[in-house]
Amino acid sequence: MIALLLNPAAGLAQMLGHPFIRDGFIAGTGVALACGLVGYFAVLRGQVFTGDALSHAAFTGALAALALGLDARLGLFGVTVAVALGMGLLGARGRADDVVIGNVFAWVLGLGVLFLAIYTTQRSSGNGAAGPAVLFGSIFGLSAASARLALLIGLATAIALLVLARPLLFASVDEAVAAAQGVPVRGVGLLFLALIGLAAAEGAQVVGALLVLGLLSAPAAAAQRLVDRPYVGLALSAALALLAMWGGLTLSYAVPRLPPSFAIIATATAIYAVAALLPMLRRLRPSGRRERPAAARAVTPSA
Repeated sequence: MIALLLNPAAGLAQMLGHPFIRDGFIAGTGVALACGLVGYFAVLRGQVFTGDALSHAAFTGALAALALGLDARLGLFGVTVAVALGMGLLGARGRADDVVIGNVFAWVLGLGVLFLAIYTTQRSSGNGAAGPAVLFGSIFGLSAASARLALLIGLATAIALLVLARPLLFASVDEAVAAAQGVPVRGVGLLFLALIGLAAAEGAQVVGALLVLGLLSAPAAAAQRLVDRPYVGLALSAALALLAMWGGLTLSYAVPRLPPSFAIIATATAIYAVAALLPMLRRLRPSGRRERPAAARAVTPSA
């Protein structure tokens, strides 16, 4: 902590000299980009809690794969995307309504507990650390290969979202008009749910299934409070998610007692709090006469 404050360049070089820190930054960058971009539209469309339900599906999928003796990532991504598409097919226009979300939430979490019990009791290699790792994340425990794969999946998710951004924005603002103009609203909604599923599964590896909602919602909500233009807000949401990820990882390294998942989500929450407080601070500024800018004074004729 002191080294980072006194000599940031040397402290940063020392921090990145640890392989597990480098791998954490590599994986975290892909996850933050995906969550920041996908989260912007999730907040805009009122589908934030869809992401929460899908993060629990990621928990169940990972444990199901482990219980069957498979790589946890197969269940993590496969089950989450499948559940996302299923939720979209059950809802109207490719959206999951509250009833669908509530049922999926309870069902997949119950299945997760079942698969955790199977994994820890019936498989000789099972251990009790798998559940907490999926629930709370293990970004500093990722291998170099896993970190690179997380980066690639995150970048692919971000690129797919950017390709889908224009019709998705149209469908988010006014579904009826978008459908009348020929936008396949239901198909766009299903694709977006699949991207939420990918982002949730990605985030579960880093901050955990219980906390990924914060990474999906806080930077995006802060961006929408700060700017009104959609594409500027989309870029700002990705930038704020990166700031939360990098800042949280640095904070966790500087203060070893802080778990990285907590530090990342705490940083994201602090960013949202600042964005929420800025309008209040502006209203509290003195309302007296302000001096005009020098350019305005220069063009005003003298009396």
